[in-house]
Amino acid sequence: MGKVKKTLKRVRLHHEGTEILIITFVVLVAVNAFIWWLSTAAGVILTCVTGILYALLVNFFRSPKRRFTGNRENVVVSSVDGRVVALEETYESEYLHRRVIQLSVFMTIFDVHANWFPVDGEVTYVTHHSGRFLSAWLPKSSTENERSTVVIRTDSGQEILMRQIAGAMARRIVTYAEPGNAANIEDHMGFIKFGSRVDIYLPLGTEILTEIGQKTIGGITEVARLRPMNTEGHHDEQ
Repeated sequence: MGKVKKTLKRVRLHHEGTEILIITFVVLVAVNAFIWWLSTAAGVILTCVTGILYALLVNFFRSPKRRFTGNRENVVVSSVDGRVVALEETYESEYLHRRVIQLSVFMTIFDVHANWFPVDGEVTYVTHHSGRFLSAWLPKSSTENERSTVVIRTDSGQEILMRQIAGAMARRIVTYAEPGNAANIEDHMGFIKFGSRVDIYLPLGTEILTEIGQKTIGGITEVARLRPMNTEGHHDEQ
């Protein structure tokens, strides 16, 4: 019994799911009660099916508390739970206006959907773009889909751009970060409902610590390490 109580204490639900979970629960109870009244056999089947679906919904909105224990100096951690689907050099045209390394992590409906800050620092830019709801696997989803862009200036003065991207199923992006906020890799900067992806844009020369296909854990997995900068604001030569 003690182990069960301890496990339940560790299961935290994200506040973004509170309203959805309550409304869904009430609707499912009402529907199940009506079907049970019509037919016991149909009621048993429906209860099993809706029970599984509701359990998946609860699982989706879980919100684990995580503590990063590694070396924070110049570290970049994954913003989300998921799998690395893109790792390439590209041109970032919205804010940075230069060539960067794009690192993208895709989330399924079974992953935790809270979004963590990828670096420590200060939020300097936040904006939301309306757009399409293409599959988040597609490269053009980064610029054509519904999305939010957040830029963080690290303590060493480097700018890291993070983009939350909606997908075919993800229809709502929530961004908590605001300009002037402190960014901490243990804190949530947002939430994406029902599966999508997050892109992180890193300076050229950044040491990449991950690879395509790798599974990541938000706020924990180190995916890159920034090159140190000298007192003139330039990257030190390796």
